[in-house]
Amino acid sequence: MISIVIPTRNGGQSLAELLHQLEGQTCSGEFEILVVDSSSTDATREIARKHGARVIKIAVNEFDHGSTRSMAAEIASGEYIVFLTQDAIPADKNCISRLVAPLEQHEDIAVTYGRQLPKSDASLFARHLRAFNYDEKSCVRCLEDKGTLGLKTVFVSNSCAAYRVGALASIGYFGGEHLFAEDACAVARLLQQGFKIAYVAEAMVFHSHNYSVFQELRRYFDVGAFHRRQHWIIDEFGSAGGAGRSYVRSELNYLFSEKHYYLLPSFFVRNLMKLAGYKLGYYHTRLPESVIPFLSMNPAWWKKRKRKKHDNDD
Repeated sequence: MISIVIPTRNGGQSLAELLHQLEGQTCSGEFEILVVDSSSTDATREIARKHGARVIKIAVNEFDHGSTRSMAAEIASGEYIVFLTQDAIPADKNCISRLVAPLEQHEDIAVTYGRQLPKSDASLFARHLRAFNYDEKSCVRCLEDKGTLGLKTVFVSNSCAAYRVGALASIGYFGGEHLFAEDACAVARLLQQGFKIAYVAEAMVFHSHNYSVFQELRRYFDVGAFHRRQHWIIDEFGSAGGAGRSYVRSELNYLFSEKHYYLLPSFFVRNLMKLAGYKLGYYHTRLPESVIPFLSMNPAWWKKRKRKKHDNDD
């Protein structure tokens, strides 16, 4: 049994397309679809039920990247759990079976993740991000790789990833209170326990975002805040500095190779915003609490945390 878990919020047409693609998957065994919906105001829940998914409705302010997925994992029936986001569309009918195959074949592999391809409307920056993070060659990583890969060792994406339930349960699933990168936290703990992670380039989904300059700043604010709040990952695997410099060089080369010289001003502004966002996020404890939600891609998380803090103080 494979459980497919999809957190949703106003999924609309993208969710309908995803569920339609899942109906045509060539999995060898049975699979269930579990949709955890954050009180959508559109037809998300109706669309999910129409395609045979089990739907759990939660309040918008209850959603958390860690605890919501942990809750879904605990009630799922499968031996393996596939996490997808509502806008990640399988590229072919073999996506899920290929994603799960390494878990079925190798007991020491606890996590797999697939290759994300840019959507047809992806900007040049979005296309480069996917090419940089998801190449055409599959690989398996273990804890010892941190000496050469550094922080890249724990790279994974719950937009398209599969977990061995027993291994995930052994670390308490994803935990809670995750602003960002609950998947990287889980992978880091699993690697520390001796498990391996597999990148499966043959398991492909279409998934990309065309972020504005301000959205870039907000996203990297969350990355910086995550690294500050989960500093044990930096201590274990190294800082993000080397990976960041490699990315900037790669993006610049990509612009020149595509001969899009007119995008150079945007390139410089975007990367300055990313750096500024990361620094602001890393040192977020020095900022006024009222400013932080404005800088984050997930303002509701900060507001929820602030309410809990005030409740505890009372």
